Amino acid sequence: MTHLETELNNLKIELNEMWALVLSQVKASSEALINFDKDAASEILFREKMVDVYELKLDRDCENIIALYNPVASDLRLTLAIIRIVSNLERIADFAKGIAKFVVKSNRTTINPELIKVSKVEELLANAYAMLNDAKTALENENSRMAMSVFSKDTLLDEVTKESNGVIGEYILKHPEEIDEALNIHSITRKIERMGDHSNNIAEEIVFYIDAKVLKHNKAAKK
Repeated sequence: MTHLETELNNLKIELNEMWALVLSQVKASSEALINFDKDAASEILFREKMVDVYELKLDRDCENIIALYNPVASDLRLTLAIIRIVSNLERIADFAKGIAKFVVKSNRTTINPELIKVSKVEELLANAYAMLNDAKTALENENSRMAMSVFSKDTLLDEVTKESNGVIGEYILKHPEEIDEALNIHSITRKIERMGDHSNNIAEEIVFYIDAKVLKHNKAAKK
């Protein structure tokens, strides 16, 4: 194994560790919100620092590989893809942190289960988690077809989010006394939608690495 191969292998290991951490943050944010568990939410805020450490370390390692080994072809594509994947992972973790902050800072001790149900926020979080996990598996198996399946899941997530926003608006009209809580849930659904967008970006990078195809801003190619 060459020095470059060793460094790229180490990159993949570090990326998998960061990815697993971000997945755990997304899952924990769902559980903290549904159960309104302030201790669990506080733990998410604490672990966010670890995500940032991984981002800085992986960015630096990728830059060093490009500078020292001058990778070409698939090795270069992998290095560039990892730089962009790491950035998207960090943003997803930020949205999970945003959900946790809502739980921690809220004066409430619980959240209306009816509002959780009608907003489909639990379903949205499960879908966002599945997208991110599928993308991780796609990269591990170097399966571009699986990566591209994330695109259709993102479209579905957008549709459910749009439907949820309408339902939340109707809920506010029927329960004006709960407008603050409903608006907070609306903000959370937007965060989840953005999680999906970043998983979509990650899938694009995986296809770029495996197939040398640039799908960014190319809806026709994604279909």
